[in-house]
Amino acid sequence: MLLKFLGLIAVVSVAMCLVPAGAHFFELANKMSMSQPEYMTVQRIYAGWSFFGIAVIVALLITLIHTFMVRSDRTAFFLSLAAFLCLAATQGIFWMFTYPMNVASNNWTVTPADFEVARRQWEYSHAVNAVLTFSAFVAITFSVLATSREVR
Repeated sequence: MLLKFLGLIAVVSVAMCLVPAGAHFFELANKMSMSQPEYMTVQRIYAGWSFFGIAVIVALLITLIHTFMVRSDRTAFFLSLAAFLCLAATQGIFWMFTYPMNVASNNWTVTPADFEVARRQWEYSHAVNAVLTFSAFVAITFSVLATSREVR
């Protein structure tokens, strides 16, 4: 019963990470066509989104715990591990590509020196993270579905 509950929490926690990731992904085309002043205005909508970092940390922890708990079920283990690694990769991308643009733009309150480069780096890093987050969601969902009843 604990494993089923943990599996549900793992799926829900990764799904929570899809909220901001999906928003970034689906607005990319429209935002890339905006002028610099329009873009800077729209970027203000992200104030407070840093709280989604909590969801990412929870998803990483719960997915890692799930991976450990299903280690005796090869299929479930590798799917859960894949989900964890996808989430971990999003953090690598965020800290290497997204966060530096947040710093350069003072969280998009100041136009960065090379605006187009900064915008592309910020937007495309979010798009890659959205694909990785979706992949993590699919992997953890299949892991939970694949978990055999014998796993304890």
